Amino acid sequence: MTLVAGLGFRAGCNVDSLRSALQAALQAASASQGKDFTTAHLRTLATAADKAQHPALLQLATELQLDIHPVSLPILAKTPSSPRANVPDRYGNHSVAESAALAAAGPVATLLGGRSVSPDRMATAALACIENTSP
Repeated sequence: MTLVAGLGFRAGCNVDSLRSALQAALQAASASQGKDFTTAHLRTLATAADKAQHPALLQLATELQLDIHPVSLPILAKTPSSPRANVPDRYGNHSVAESAALAAAGPVATLLGGRSVSPDRMATAALACIENTSP
């Protein structure tokens, strides 16, 4: 099983915020699926295209040795996920983390639970699952 991590965050977030949201998402997925998911299961980090060069995200990607998959705003806005009243219209008024994870993972992906929020509420993370189909 391969995972794509979708990340949503505020402009003022730092790498600790992203890291804690991602860890919370991995722990929640592990608990709900009865498996031990770690960052080793991640294929990529995904976020809105206009956030892809944020210094905190670049630092996290470097630490985890993962690529960043920028999701275009039109695709992000069209990808269904949980509605969020505080998310700007350009993101479709729904969870950036969930939408980015699903869009980057592809059409057969499913979310492993909802989004997780960092303790400082500056970042969110969601995981999309791609079942390995190779023998």
